[in-house]
Amino acid sequence: MANSETLVPSFSDFPEDVQLCILSFLTPADVAAFACTSKRLVSLCRSDHKLWFSLCNRRWGSKTQIKKWASGKITFKRLYKFLSEHEGLIGFWRRSGHGRNDASSLPPLVFFEWGPTFITGSRVSPSRDGDYSVTKAPFLFLSVNSSGERVGFLDPECRLELSDDLVGIGELGLWENELVPINVSFMGHCHVVIEENRSCSNSPQRVSSYGNLRGEENGVESGSPPDRLMSEMYQYFANRTSPCGDRAWRRQRRREKERQGRRKWEPEHFVKIVNCSPTPSRPLQGLWKVGICYNMNLDFFLVTYDIIGGIACRRVGDSSKPFSGYAPVFWTSNTTFVEPPFSPEEQYIYDSRIHLHPPTSDNKVVSRILCINSSYDLVIADLPGSTVNPRQVEGRIWQYENGTFGFGFLRDNYIIDLKHIAKDGNLLDINAAL
Repeated sequence: MANSETLVPSFSDFPEDVQLCILSFLTPADVAAFACTSKRLVSLCRSDHKLWFSLCNRRWGSKTQIKKWASGKITFKRLYKFLSEHEGLIGFWRRSGHGRNDASSLPPLVFFEWGPTFITGSRVSPSRDGDYSVTKAPFLFLSVNSSGERVGFLDPECRLELSDDLVGIGELGLWENELVPINVSFMGHCHVVIEENRSCSNSPQRVSSYGNLRGEENGVESGSPPDRLMSEMYQYFANRTSPCGDRAWRRQRRREKERQGRRKWEPEHFVKIVNCSPTPSRPLQGLWKVGICYNMNLDFFLVTYDIIGGIACRRVGDSSKPFSGYAPVFWTSNTTFVEPPFSPEEQYIYDSRIHLHPPTSDNKVVSRILCINSSYDLVIADLPGSTVNPRQVEGRIWQYENGTFGFGFLRDNYIIDLKHIAKDGNLLDINAAL
C-alpha cells in the first residue's frame, strides 16, 4: 500500500473571515511581525476596516459601540490605540490628597465605566434613604476625535445629560458656560491626575500657559511651549531694562495672578482601588457597602489581603480626615475559617446578636466563621474607651451562603452586614443623582 502524506493547509488557504478571526487574537506588535512573513498578507494586516475593526471589536465590542466613536470618522487603528491606553481607567478610584475643589462636599469614590462612545467617570456616594442603595452622578467624560486626539471635559455640577456624540459638544460652544476641558494624566498604572486643560481651543479666555501677556498686548503670537517660553523671557528682560520696567513687570505678574484666579478646576489626584471583587481564594476581598453602621448611615469599606496572608478592612473615606486611610476597622492575621457544624458557644454568639438594618431579601444562612480583632482599640491609643482586653477587641465575621458577610465584636450585641457594591463591572442598587 502506497504511503500517503497528510496535507496540512497553510494560513493563506483559510477564507478571509477565518483569517481575520485568528488575527483578532493578536496584539499590534504580533500583527506587525506577522505582516513581515508574506507579501500577500501585508494588505490584510494593513486593512483598517477589516483587521483593525476585528481587533477593536473582539476586545471592546461587548462593552462599547466601536463603530460610533468619533461619529465613525476615526480609523479603527487610532481607536485601538486610544482604547488600549485608557482601558486602565475602568474601575473604582479614590480621591487622594487635599484638593481645593470643595473637597469636603465631594464623595471620595469615583467609578469609571464604558459608555456607548466615551468613557465616563461618576461620583459614587451612599444614598440618604437609609438603605443599601448608592447615588451615581456622572461628572467626567473622555472620548476621542477623528484625528485620534483625546477629548475630555468635566461637569463640576454633574448636570450634563449623556449623549452619544460627546465630541460635538465642544463644537457647540458648551465649554464656556458649563463644562471644563480637562486632561487625564497617568502616573503609573494606579495613579491619575485630572487637571484643567488651559490650552484647549474651546476653553474661554485662552491665555498662554506660561503666563505671558495676551498676544494683542505683546505683539507676539502664542505658539508652541518653547516659543512661548522664549517670548516670556524676551518680555521679562525688555520690561526690566526699559524705563518704568519694574512697573511693567509688576503689572505682568498681577495679570498672571488674575489668570490663575480664573481657573475653574484645581488638579485632583486619584488612586485606583485594585482587587475590588471577591475570588474563591479571597472570599472577603473587595469593595463593600457596609450598612447600616453605628450612626445608621451607609458606608463604603475596602477589605484587602496582605502579602503575609492577613486581612484588613478600612473605611473608604476622605484622606483628609483623621484615621480614614490607615486605621483598619477590623483585622486578622489568621485567615482560617471555622467550618460547620459550629460549637454551641459560636452558635450562641451569632444568635444573640441583631442585624443592623439587614436587607430582607438576602439569605442569612451562615456558611463559615472567622475570628477578627478591632484595630481601632489596639492602634489608636488616644481613642476614648480604648482597651487591650481581648474580650473587648475580639470579634467575628459570619460569611453567608450568598457570598456576603457580616461582622461584629463580642463587646457589642449587633452585626453589621455587608453587600456587594458592584457585580461584573456594574454598580448595584443605583439611585438617581440628586
